[in-house]
Amino acid sequence: MNSTEMTGDRLAGGFSVAEADLRVLRDRLSRRADQEGLLELAYRVVDSPVGRLLVIAGDHGVVRVAFEREGFPAVLSAVAERVSPRLLHAPWKLDAVAREFDEYFAGRRRQFETPVDFVLSSGFRLSVQRELPAIGYGRTISYRDLAGRLENPRAVRAVGTACATNPLPVIVPCHRVVRSDGALGGYLGGLDAKTTLLELEREAA
Repeated sequence: MNSTEMTGDRLAGGFSVAEADLRVLRDRLSRRADQEGLLELAYRVVDSPVGRLLVIAGDHGVVRVAFEREGFPAVLSAVAERVSPRLLHAPWKLDAVAREFDEYFAGRRRQFETPVDFVLSSGFRLSVQRELPAIGYGRTISYRDLAGRLENPRAVRAVGTACATNPLPVIVPCHRVVRSDGALGGYLGGLDAKTTLLELEREAA
């Protein structure tokens, strides 16, 4: 049940298929798989001011949010390999989180309530990522101060790595962590995306 194809207009035999018809076929497949208990991970793509976002979720919550620059097919393949190959496009299963994204980007939501699943994280990185939601909406903290919060003040670089590899950006707000000198530091979605998120929150706050 692994599906890593985002778009397509031809079947294996070479027959042309309208995109609308292909969407209907995919929808039927994913709903049938869900009914038979074969669907373990569902994904959909949502539009946002920082570009399209791929969202993947399982029974325990959202496991991955990816920026388009990461390459959606590559992300889907990696998640299928690490978590479960029973992964299909099933957008209706992510309606709730899609609404929360819409509310967040409209400035009407300050905290995501959708469950998250840190199955892709472990060790110190997991500790850092679990701490990120405690950073207030519209505020920032330095990598150094975040390391201090975790009672590991020398782990500044490790904190930066944990933020850079956060599998749940936006929902788990690693964009609120900056350098001690006020510079943005790195960001998986690019510095333009990080700037957009910080400005959105400052204006809404």
